[in-house]
Amino acid sequence: MITLYDYELSANCYKQRLMMSLLDVAYESTPIDFFPGLEHKGDDFKKINPMGHIPVIDDAGYVLWDAHAILVYLAAKFDPSGRWYPTSDPELLGETASWMLFAEGTTNTASAARLHVNLGYDFDIEACRTGAHHLFRLLDEHLWFREREGKDWVCSSDHPTIADIAIFPDVVLSEEGGVSRLDYPALRRWTDRVKALPGFIVMPGIFPLGTS
Repeated sequence: MITLYDYELSANCYKQRLMMSLLDVAYESTPIDFFPGLEHKGDDFKKINPMGHIPVIDDAGYVLWDAHAILVYLAAKFDPSGRWYPTSDPELLGETASWMLFAEGTTNTASAARLHVNLGYDFDIEACRTGAHHLFRLLDEHLWFREREGKDWVCSSDHPTIADIAIFPDVVLSEEGGVSRLDYPALRRWTDRVKALPGFIVMPGIFPLGTS
């Protein structure tokens, strides 16, 4: 069984919990005292991940870190349909990779703003918020055009990909960092579609479909 080194309030750890729930993958969670204990920076944890970051998974001795790399691994191993990580379609795979890179941007802006507000991380909060709004505008426009084409997801397929899961928590938790989603209606509709997926789970700050 997979072991997830986890922190309940981490958006990146939630991405793994959500992906495994959507794929119906059993796992065990090992809580890490990320804050205030900074356990992930300690010598014992660095024997697991020398980078001192979470999340980390251990799948029967195979240890992997980096939130988005783990999403690739989970989808490649546990989704026999190949829809979450579409390796059989080179164009769609390239598109997915492109939006995974976009997700790095939302992590470095919207999620960074949340870390600044909630945990006191020393980030330039105004730069984070400005950057997040820039990316949200781009994504909102992209999703609006997707909807005109009859498509629901970030990539041009009839099924979500790991790119949707990589971006979703950074967006839906953005209000905690002072980044409002009020002006992004297509973005809000997309978050509702993610919440409607079979197997969707919540975390503190992320609520079920139909609630605030």
